[in-house]
Amino acid sequence: MTEPVADLAREVLTGDTLTRALDYASVAVFALTGALVASRSQLDIVGFIFIACLTAVGGGTLRDVLLDRPVFWIADPVLLLVAAVAAVVVFLTAHLLESRYRALLWLDACALAVAVPAGVAAAQSVGMAWPVVLVAGMVTGCMGGLMRDVVCNEVPLVLKQGELYVTAALAGAVAAVLCSLVAGDDLSLLACGVATLTLRAGSLRYGWRLPVYRARPPRPGAPKR
Repeated sequence: MTEPVADLAREVLTGDTLTRALDYASVAVFALTGALVASRSQLDIVGFIFIACLTAVGGGTLRDVLLDRPVFWIADPVLLLVAAVAAVVVFLTAHLLESRYRALLWLDACALAVAVPAGVAAAQSVGMAWPVVLVAGMVTGCMGGLMRDVVCNEVPLVLKQGELYVTAALAGAVAAVLCSLVAGDDLSLLACGVATLTLRAGSLRYGWRLPVYRARPPRPGAPKR
C-alpha cells in the first residue's frame, strides 16, 4: 500500500503537475498583490478583479507566448477564478490591514519566489537552453507586477532604485540552472525559490542594495555630449 502512495506523491511533485501547482500558487499570491494595489487606487470590485487577473497572469502569459506553448490560463480557465476570488477577499478585508503597502511588499516577494520557479519549470518542460530558462523565470516573476504598477500609476516595484527585485529573480533562475546540473529538477526549483526569496526579503528587511549609477558633473572644459 505504501509503494502506490509514494508513486502517486512522486507523480504529483514532478513534470506538468508541479508546473501547474506553481502556476496556481503564483496566480493566487500575485492576485492578492494586484488587489492590494487596486485598494490603494480605490477602485470598485470590477477594477479589483481586473487588476488582480492582470497581475496574476501577465507574466505567465508573456512567458508562454515566448516559449510557443499553450497559454496557461487559457488551457486552465480555473486560474482566472482563483484570481477573482483573491480579489474579492482583498476587497472585503483590505481595510483590516495596518499597512497595505507593507503587506503588498511582502506578498509580492512571496509571489516572486513562486513565479520565478514556475517560469523556470515551464521552460525546462519544453527543453529550452539555459539562457531561455533564465529569461523565462525572470519574465514570469517580474512582468505581472510591472503591468500592475504601470496600469495603477504606481512606481513599479521592479524599478525601485537599487532594490533587489529583477536581480533576485535572475539569481533564483541561475540557482535553478546550476542546481539542475547536479540534482533533479525538483531540488533545482526549490533552490530557485529559496534564492529568490532570500535576496528579495533581504532587500526589504536589511536594505540590501546594488550600486546605482550616479551622474557626475562634466569636467571643466570638457565638450558637452
